[in-house]
Amino acid sequence: MLKTLETIPAEDPLNNPEQLAIIDRILEEQKDIPGATMVVLNELQSTIGFISPPMQVYVAEKLGEPISRIHGVVSFYSFFTTTPRGKHTIKFCVGTACYVSGINQIIEKAKQILGVEPGETTEDGLITLELCRCVGACSQAPVIVVDEEFQGRVKPNRFPKTIQDIKAKEA
Repeated sequence: MLKTLETIPAEDPLNNPEQLAIIDRILEEQKDIPGATMVVLNELQSTIGFISPPMQVYVAEKLGEPISRIHGVVSFYSFFTTTPRGKHTIKFCVGTACYVSGINQIIEKAKQILGVEPGETTEDGLITLELCRCVGACSQAPVIVVDEEFQGRVKPNRFPKTIQDIKAKEA
């Protein structure tokens, strides 16, 4: 966990004047409301797309909160991410029904096709793979969620079409 703002990576939003202005605006607008920490972090996640370790330090300093509190919130809630996500996200449900229905085979197929592990993004920034707990569609197991669209009864041999469909949208 980063504790100071002495070394900020060049690609961090804090080094981008436009993004820094957005971060400062969010902090200024929200800092005095009750529960400001969650409101600020939610808005940063929605607007910037992630909350980097340097951003966590910056938010802690601006809100007068310990960095451990900010980091604790960011690391506890699965909605928050500390690195940029791809333009598209594929989530693999690893709940019990999906697990016993073979989601691991689909995850392996995705890793083979895309060359990334769950939690990583393809080099072109197009697709991020994520694992998630039960999505509430157990009767459709195994289930994946592509962006916000559920796909049930997914078969490993049909999964490459999901990737082709994503790439076709971008062509």
